[in-house]
Amino acid sequence: MTATAFTKMHGLGNDFAIFDARVAPVHLHEAQVRALADRQRGIGFDQLILLGQSDKADVHMRIFNANGGEVEACGNATRCVIALLGKDAVIETRAGLLKGELLDDTVRIDMGEPRFDWDAIPLAQPMDTMDMPVGWEMLERPMAVNIGNPHVIAFVDDPYAVDMARLGPQIETDPLFPEGVNVNVASVSDNAITLRVWERGAGLTEACGTGACATAVAAIRRKLVSGPVAVHLPGGKLTIDWQPGGTISMTGPFASAFTGEVEL
Repeated sequence: MTATAFTKMHGLGNDFAIFDARVAPVHLHEAQVRALADRQRGIGFDQLILLGQSDKADVHMRIFNANGGEVEACGNATRCVIALLGKDAVIETRAGLLKGELLDDTVRIDMGEPRFDWDAIPLAQPMDTMDMPVGWEMLERPMAVNIGNPHVIAFVDDPYAVDMARLGPQIETDPLFPEGVNVNVASVSDNAITLRVWERGAGLTEACGTGACATAVAAIRRKLVSGPVAVHLPGGKLTIDWQPGGTISMTGPFASAFTGEVEL
């Protein structure tokens, strides 16, 4: 069996195995992704990234969560791919075209415009996504934003006091969210955000780029902060900027862990 090369990278601890299928095809199914994601018996990662040719951009990026499901967007992975390419580039994703700028030791990504309509999240029924009349224990009156993928955001006094391991999967699979949802719990102080994220299909993560974007946008809409805003996640800091009516800018670091080969 022929071994297939991969690169292991991470953005603030949110880690990826990146396979480049632009030269030789790489065929994967859900069970393979789940096996490769196993941190004891496989490579171990939050997401698997599959790069391919694009006739619209510099490269096409597919994103698979650790559970094998394919998703639309991943901000941390987008930064890592720009770093891997070693240049400013446009990346085609299921969420659209994302433009990345390689800086000295960080990458800035234009994440596009957020969406707020209930059917764009999507939700199972119409409601005001800026002040949702629902709640889960202490997580009351949340907001919802689509950043290429769906997010729900609740502001609390202390995100680390919330039992995310229990509430995260409960909210992720709530019938209100027909495509599942990423769960963000945040606090605000001195124009900065402290954030924890339960990521759809991956679980509690060290960092989530789209979650940072969604939470910053929600906080700006509620006039809790103004952009640019520092978002502090367990793995480190991202800087998010957004003005209503415009696109979201996300700036943050990237890191290479190792390269390897695996038999698929």
